[in-house]
Amino acid sequence: MELVAIIMASYIIGSLPFGLWIGQGFYKIDLREQGSKNTGATNAYRVLGRWPAFLVFICDTVKGMAGVYLGSLLPESPFAQVLCGIAAISGHNWSLFLKFRGGRGVATGLGVIALLAPQVTVIVFSVWCVVVYFTKYVSLASIIAAGLVTPLMWIFGAGMETLLFGFAAATFVILRHRPNIERLLRGEELKIKAAEKKN
Repeated sequence: MELVAIIMASYIIGSLPFGLWIGQGFYKIDLREQGSKNTGATNAYRVLGRWPAFLVFICDTVKGMAGVYLGSLLPESPFAQVLCGIAAISGHNWSLFLKFRGGRGVATGLGVIALLAPQVTVIVFSVWCVVVYFTKYVSLASIIAAGLVTPLMWIFGAGMETLLFGFAAATFVILRHRPNIERLLRGEELKIKAAEKKN
């Protein structure tokens, strides 16, 4: 019963739409109505600018970390940590506050992995930054980074629960980027560019 309550709490935390709140609260802009209509950091970067996007990214990452932390409070840990991490990502992707719509779970997933496998997080995030810097494609960077999660976890000797989570989360992120993959193959994917008026 306690595990179920913690999982639900993690889902609710993951559901918190910080991108929407930051856009509406500080800029009177609803991210659901502009750009990609996503409330994540990438769309915030395009619509609001660098610093608002950075704040959205941090908030979304902390949601994933909070889920894992809550799971660590239970005796079922690390199994509980993985379940609560999944719940936080699910909340972000199917937010209770956004009529069960949401983002792609990249930042929240990074927060989960940050506590489950810190070494993997450093490498994956570094690769993500390099790919974004040279290509300006956030979607491509996210897909490549997701693809590295499972083999890196295996190399660093992650436990079976964490390894299975890494595989499931990476697969999910890639599937959520299927429209982006199609646009990349057609050469129609938009490159990242900050909203100059908000910097």
